Amino acid sequence: MALIHGQDTLPKLFRHVVRERGDAVAMREKHLGIWRAITWREYGARARAVGSGLVALGLRPRDVVSIIAENGPEWLYTDLGTMSVAGVTNGIYTTDSPRQVEYIVNDSGSRFFFAENEEQLDKILEVRGRCPQLVKIVVYDMDGLHAFRDDQVLSFEALLELGAQWDREHPGAFDALVETPRPEDLAILVYTSGTTGPPKGVELTHANMLAQWRALQATRPRPSGGRLISFLPAAHIADRWSSHYNQMVFGIQVTSVSDPRAVAAVLPEVRPTVWGAVPRVVEKLKAALDAAIAADPDAQRREATRAAIDLGIHRVRLEQAGEPVPDEIAAQHAVAEERVLSRLRARLGLDQAEWILIGAAPLARDVHEFLLGLGLPVAELYGMSECSCVVTACPPGEVRLGSVGRALPGVELRVAGDGELLVRGPVVMRGYRGHPEQTAEAIDAEGWMHTGDIATIDADGHVRIVDRKKELIINAAGKNMSPANIEGQLKAASPLIGQCVVIGDARPYNVALLVLDPDAAAAHARAHGLADSSVEAVAADPEVRRLVDGAVERANGRLSRVEQIKRYALLAEEWLPGGDELTPTMKLKRKPIAAKHAATIDALYAG
Repeated sequence: MALIHGQDTLPKLFRHVVRERGDAVAMREKHLGIWRAITWREYGARARAVGSGLVALGLRPRDVVSIIAENGPEWLYTDLGTMSVAGVTNGIYTTDSPRQVEYIVNDSGSRFFFAENEEQLDKILEVRGRCPQLVKIVVYDMDGLHAFRDDQVLSFEALLELGAQWDREHPGAFDALVETPRPEDLAILVYTSGTTGPPKGVELTHANMLAQWRALQATRPRPSGGRLISFLPAAHIADRWSSHYNQMVFGIQVTSVSDPRAVAAVLPEVRPTVWGAVPRVVEKLKAALDAAIAADPDAQRREATRAAIDLGIHRVRLEQAGEPVPDEIAAQHAVAEERVLSRLRARLGLDQAEWILIGAAPLARDVHEFLLGLGLPVAELYGMSECSCVVTACPPGEVRLGSVGRALPGVELRVAGDGELLVRGPVVMRGYRGHPEQTAEAIDAEGWMHTGDIATIDADGHVRIVDRKKELIINAAGKNMSPANIEGQLKAASPLIGQCVVIGDARPYNVALLVLDPDAAAAHARAHGLADSSVEAVAADPEVRRLVDGAVERANGRLSRVEQIKRYALLAEEWLPGGDELTPTMKLKRKPIAAKHAATIDALYAG
């Protein structure tokens, strides 16, 4: 049985940490431009009031509570407050439509619903007539709703007051409820992004989550303390894992950023010691740094900066090849580190980072080399909601380019005959909520979770992910290819390319749909005096087309002949997380993209 700080469930662990850390800062958020610190004692009191308020409203053990809100302290209060009274927390993406909200509320059986503001409240009000089990709706931000009256809706402040009153009237009842859940009981629901159909509710137990953290403690033991930024959607397992529960294990201070686009600006203010992101975020950091260096008017300083980075990359390549670093190179690198590289890391706000974790999609090799060359401890990991988040990890000092690390302690890995990666161990989910057939398809009779990812495992146990099993391109000649690898080369070839999708299954050659990065498009507009900096306008600029042509040509130079892009379309639109083309965690919705842009794709193959 996995124990963390001697506790066997998340609510017990939370209560223990609140008692132990008391007045230490648990989290921070920015309100009206001013940072506000929240102690563990305040965190515990708010979560207690939420849980007690829900019980006063009729919450029963194992009831599901859904939350649709951006990242922030209220999310955490509700999450831990719900679990502390034996409830189950479920997150919903703020980009979901009313119909999607209806589906998840009913599929999960949610009896209570927390909405961030009027916009999110409107979604549940539109569909609540078709959600008969719903008891109460709580709203965090009532701005603009002061005159609103509805017997089913109450403010977050009113819930806290109700909870405080219930707690006073029922001494000892809250702590008794904290003791109620057992390790094998359901703790949280995480709905998959729905790239291959309707979202499925992944059931994760207290034992699942604590096993995850016991394994990570063994992989990366560290003293208490540190800082991290919560900016990935809280509805996703990655943020719940890294921000909500990570801080209970390691005492890490969490800074919430509700707008992911603001994370680059917040990094220098927080200076995280641990940080996690998807590849696109660090690709944009690299692009911004490249642009800043190129714009430096001092030619000598510009050349010195580039030379220092190139020296760092050269050292990384020697180390990755297992070759010794010559004394002359080491001495030059020490000077570059002191004069340039350390300052670049500080400029990014990552100078105190001990571990930077990248997941959800492959990180392009040249981007990874660049970041390592700067001296950033960037490592890839692999995981999935169905396995409580992380399956493999690569600690700093053990990074191998292209590898997502080795299996966590206690996790078994195997590659099936068709190349699919299988996972077994205490981190594997209980199942998909209400879908026993799909659970049986995912977890076989021997307990192996079929991940749907094609992978290889080398003699040292390092895992390399090839691609999604169902997304591999098999062209008309029978050649197997990884679209993710090709897409990574395209995005790495130019900061202008924000998103791309490669098509070629059962076709004679590969084509691509490309979309501009909005920040890079705006920078191009400024540099070239374009009046309109929108993605739509910049995509029409002939110079942009010439630059994208060059990027595709460079990417093709790194690909085998059969993988190369023969034709492409530059779409005059922006793809947003949670939209038609991307999930909230920025994964490509390949089938919807192919259907929506079928005419464009057919035109690329015409003739």
